[in-house]
Formats: sequence, C-alpha cells, structure tokens
Amino acid sequence: MSEYTNFSGTGVAMVTPFLSDGSVDYERLETHTDQLIEHGTGYLVVLGTTAETPVLTEKEKLQIIDVVKKANSGRVSVVVGAGSNNTSDVVRWIGKTGSSGIDAYLSVVPYYNKPGQTGIKQHFNTIAATSDRPIILYNVPGRTGSNMTAETTLEIAHESGSKIAAVKEASGDLSQIMRIISEKPDGFKVLSGDDAITLAMIGLGGDGVISVIGNAFPGKFSSMVRHALGGDFKEARKIHYTLLPFMEKIFQEGNPTGIKTLMEILGFGESNLRLPLIPASRSLYAELEKMVKEIY
Repeated sequence: MSEYTNFSGTGVAMVTPFLSDGSVDYERLETHTDQLIEHGTGYLVVLGTTAETPVLTEKEKLQIIDVVKKANSGRVSVVVGAGSNNTSDVVRWIGKTGSSGIDAYLSVVPYYNKPGQTGIKQHFNTIAATSDRPIILYNVPGRTGSNMTAETTLEIAHESGSKIAAVKEASGDLSQIMRIISEKPDGFKVLSGDDAITLAMIGLGGDGVISVIGNAFPGKFSSMVRHALGGDFKEARKIHYTLLPFMEKIFQEGNPTGIKTLMEILGFGESNLRLPLIPASRSLYAELEKMVKEIY
C-alpha cells in the first residue's frame, strides 16, 4: 500500500478519455495520469461518476485500473470506485479488482432504491467487512435520491475504526457537514464533493476534496487546497475566485460534458462522450473558450 494513505488534500475524479469511435483512449488515459501527478495531485480517483462508469464494460473498467496503476507506478494513492445499489455487487467488484496498487475504494450511497438510514449503514458495514482496503463513503443525494445523514455517517465512522477512512460529502448542506467535522473520530477525513465549496469546507475544518475541476487545472486547484490547508487563506481565496466561474460553468450541461469540453479547449484531447451524455452545446463551448482566453 502507498505511503500516501491519509487522503487529505486534492484527489481528482478522473475522466475516461474516448476516441472518436467511442473506444477508450488508454494512451491518453496514461498521459492524463502522469500530468495530474506532475502537477501536484495528491491522489487519483478512478471510475467515479466523472469517469462515465455506468457506460463502461467490466473489461474496460479493469483495464482502466491497470493502466492508471501502471502509469502511477506507486507515486500517489489510487482510489477505485466501488458503488452500486446492490450490496453483493459491490462486494463482488472489490474482489474482482484485487487490492494490489489500490489504496481505498470510493463507495456511493445506494441509488434509486432509496434505502433508509439503517439500510445505508448495513450496506457500508458489509462492504467494509469484506474489503482489505479502507472505504471512502460518498454522499451525493442529488444523484442517489438518498441523503446519508450526519448521524449515520458518524455512527459508521465511530464504529468501523480504520475500515472507513473518510466521507466525500456532496450534500451541499453545510450544517450537516459541520456536524460531521465537529464530531468525527480522529483520523477520519471529511472531503468536499463539490469543488465550489472546497475552500469553505477547509475553513470549517475539512481535509480536502475529490475534485472534478482538477482534471483541467490540477496545478492551480491543488495549490489552492494546499494554501488553505496551510492556513494561507488570502492566497487560497485568490485562486478560488479565479477558478470559481469554471467550477460553476462546467456543470451547466452535466458532468463530465463540461469538464471534458474545458479539457479539449485547454489542449488535453477531444471531448468525446458516450450516450446518454452528449457533446456540449456551441454556446457552452464558446463561453468556456472565452473564459480560458481571459485567464491566459
């Protein structure tokens, strides 16, 4: 296991590059992995929402993990997405990936079937009990239809020990987030799941972020997070407000439509997607292009 396993700072939820024919661009994925690390990304998050994971085959997912692990070569931690609304499927998937070169699994609150808090708790406890790597909880009610309350997060964190390492909080509810931060056990990390409130969360005692915008601006965004964690909020705010318009704009037509479009404008390759996601509108492309020109 990597020495970088505290999951503070900036993790990037990596996109999956596609060629124009819709196949995975593994060469571009390898390059992107290297670029993220070289520009200060603290750890890599593979096969999250931003990776368009629902439209990838299992064979593609396993190859993506292998490509990222090889390109990383142990330099930073690697977190792999392991989420489903079927608990046994998550357990099976974790067993399928193996643990070599993987430092943790990111697991979302079960979606669509909308379990209650007890069901959510039992879901994560079952996963943690069968994994030999720590689990990062992921609460994103805007996508799942179920909010994992502060009480549930804290119960899981206090009862699981090191088996549950952190929570990626994307509820947008600062009151909920503050309660988790103030009552969490030592060593348990609270990570922002929303780029735009990362600075605010760190100011409240949060530990970092799993970022989307970091795909396009890994150096700038990682620098902002480092300054904030180091207490230099003056410099952190300067970077935050430079990037804030991008953080907001890239979600206008869905994720990862916006971030892939921005990456194309910045020269990181074509913004190909798989249905049901579609390319950005001409107006969004033009707006992002104008915004990029204004900062370079």
